[in-house]
Amino acid sequence: MPVLPILQYPDERLHIVAEPVRLIDREIRKLICDMTETMHAADGIGLAATQVDVHRRVVTIDVSPARNDLLVLINPIILQLGGKAEFHEGCLSVPGVFATIKRAGWVKIHALNHEGRPFALRAEGLLAMCVQHEVDHLQGMLFVQYLPSLRRAHISSRLEVGSNASS
Repeated sequence: MPVLPILQYPDERLHIVAEPVRLIDREIRKLICDMTETMHAADGIGLAATQVDVHRRVVTIDVSPARNDLLVLINPIILQLGGKAEFHEGCLSVPGVFATIKRAGWVKIHALNHEGRPFALRAEGLLAMCVQHEVDHLQGMLFVQYLPSLRRAHISSRLEVGSNASS
């Protein structure tokens, strides 16, 4: 299972809206395995297919302390949001940047698992934040878009300078 390259903000491909998965076949199962390997190798707790330049509605999440409780969401749909919470968020596509983001405190979703079986899930706390963050990616949105435009511009220019220095 290869570790996939993760797109870095401000790459425009991160803003492509992901297409629904029509068939859970060998290609999708391999994508899930590769995304899981990539997420763990990068020490992340969530990864959307958009971040690895595959524009399909697939998410992997593992918020367990031992990183051994994988949650796969295929074609996730947020059914309900409730409460209010602030989360200190980071993102594998925006390395070294963290910010406090206001989100719903809990979320109810419907999705397919890795076998194509539908399920519903009500998540709170860190899992709720991660679900919202990754579903945002599938919509072509990054957590930095919740920040004031001046802060976004600073982050974008800092990351562009950093990527040009390492090229």
